[in-house]
This record gives sequence, C-alpha cells and structure tokens, in this order.
Amino acid sequence: MPPNRILIATPLEADFVARIAAAAPDDEVLFEPELLPPPRYPSDHRGPPDWERDAPAEERWHEFLARAEILYGVPRDTADGLHAALEQAPHVRWVQATSAGAGEQVRMARLAPEVLARIIFTSAAGVHGGMLAEFVFGGIIALRKDFRRLERARAKRAWPHFASGELGGSTIAIVGMGSIGLTTARIARGFGMRVLAVTRTGAPHEAADASFPTAQLGDAFAAADAVVVTLPGTEQTRHLVDRNALARLRPNAIFCNVGRGSVVDQAALTLALQSGAIAGAVLDVFDPEPLPPEDPLWTLENVVFSPHTMALSERENERIVDLFCDNLRRFASGAPLRNRIDTVEFY
Repeated sequence: MPPNRILIATPLEADFVARIAAAAPDDEVLFEPELLPPPRYPSDHRGPPDWERDAPAEERWHEFLARAEILYGVPRDTADGLHAALEQAPHVRWVQATSAGAGEQVRMARLAPEVLARIIFTSAAGVHGGMLAEFVFGGIIALRKDFRRLERARAKRAWPHFASGELGGSTIAIVGMGSIGLTTARIARGFGMRVLAVTRTGAPHEAADASFPTAQLGDAFAAADAVVVTLPGTEQTRHLVDRNALARLRPNAIFCNVGRGSVVDQAALTLALQSGAIAGAVLDVFDPEPLPPEDPLWTLENVVFSPHTMALSERENERIVDLFCDNLRRFASGAPLRNRIDTVEFY
C-alpha cells in the first residue's frame, strides 16, 4: 500500500506528532506549527478567534491541504473550518476529529454528497468520558450536600447544623450508555447507587440494574433521584427530554446534561428549576451556546454551571493521539475504524 500523507490540522505538541510518525513509519506527516493557531490552554484545538495566517503561510497551508490524504483534527475546530479545508483537499479519505460530538460538526459543514461518500469521519468518542462523569458527580454532591449553604454559613462565621442528602441507596437514570454513560454507571456503583439505563431499545444492560427504552423515558425519570443525559445532538434526539418527561421528575431530583443542549427543552427545564419542581441541575451544555447573558440559568443557585468546558483535560491530546494511532493501524490494514461517524444521522 503506498504511503499516506497525514496533515496535522490542529495544534499539537511535537512529542505527540512524533508518536503519530512512529505509529505510521511508512507515511509522511505534514506538520508545521506556525501554520496552526497557538493553543490558548492545554489541548486547545481552536486557538485565538482573531488569529490568521499571513499570505505566505496561507499558501503553504493550501499546499499541504492539496497533498493530504488524512487529516488529524478539524481546522479551527469548527464546521466552517472543516468545509473550507475539504474544499482545498481533494485527496483526503479520512478525518479524525478531536471532539466526541464531531458528527454535529460534519452535519453543520454541509458537505457535498460526493465528499461525504469519499471521506471517513471518526470522532473522539470515549476520550472525554472520565472528565464528564467526574463533573456530574462533583455537581450532584455539591447540590446534595448543599455546598452553597455551607459557603454562606462560612461567610457569616455561623455554625448551623442541618441534615443533607446522600448518594448511597439512591437511584440514577443514565440516558445514553456510550462511554460517558458507562463511566457514570461505574462511578455510581462505587457510591452504592442503583443504576437505570435508558437506551433506544431498552435491552438489558450489564452496567444497569434495570433498563428502559427511550419510549418510556418518563418512567425512568419518575423512578430516579438523579438523571444524567449523555446523548449527542441529532434530529432524532432534539427535545427528547421535553416538558412531559421533566414533569415526571421527583421534587428531590437533580438533572444533569453533559451531552448536547438541544436534547433538552431548556425553557421547560428552567421553569422546573425556578419553581422548585426539581432540586437542581448540573449543566455543561446549553441551547444556544454561548448562553445569552440575560438567560436565568446564569444566576439560579440550584444550578451547577459550566460553559461547555468540563470535557477538556490537560491529558486530552494524549488520549486522542492514542486513539488516532490505533485507527492508523486499522486504516493501514483495512480494518474498521473506531468511532466512525454515520453521515446519515451524523452520530
């Protein structure tokens, strides 16, 4: 098989570029750091919004795109960046994205059918599960133990005693049993929680005590003390968690979303939080993003809030490169690639 030309299309440390080269010694790695935006923090794939290449660098970038057959990363980590790059890259056959929800980027890039047919797209699903599961439980514990009440007491030098909730013996419903859902289930077991799995079919799941199909989402919600949504944003999942499903939650329930904001009817969730119909929420994703400054979710005390940043880790690049190197070996041997994106449902 002739050597492939791999273009590093996102900021990446030189050590990891060397690891990619070692995993594919017969291939050519195209990498010039000055053609890529400087990272703003460890494992940043986008760079400063106002960064631009000068004319000579842009010409060199186009030369690389014209030669590339594999892209590591989505340029500027945006749908527009992907579209623009692939217009200049007629030989690309595979794009390894750096986000778990890369299907959404591919969909929003509005690529021509012949481009979608020619190129394999793979996501970074599985890389971020641990970080997001840690955020979920950090938020659930903060709300169950009422950390904000503790901080108010500390600020007043007060010494109140009060009872707080606990995780042991409670029930958690996990909507979507991919890598994030599985990691969440494993940690929940460690806390002594009962686990309910919600999947398309509702087939029994080894990581769960009971399973529900998405058609019975409300029944799972009614049985849960905490709910964790991990689903991607697709046409099929849009507002899957609607007003009716949220109305089935118990008053003590904590609702968590680390999938995509579009999966949830955010107006209905906000109303449930404001009215006290549910105890609180742990949110890393919103609809839209960025969240408008006037949105009440910014200031609700019963919301643990993250601006879609809790999947990010100092070790993220390392894990994505490990995934990519495994896929490189599969690509060379003709084996199926991990995390291949369905370009019909974009998931």
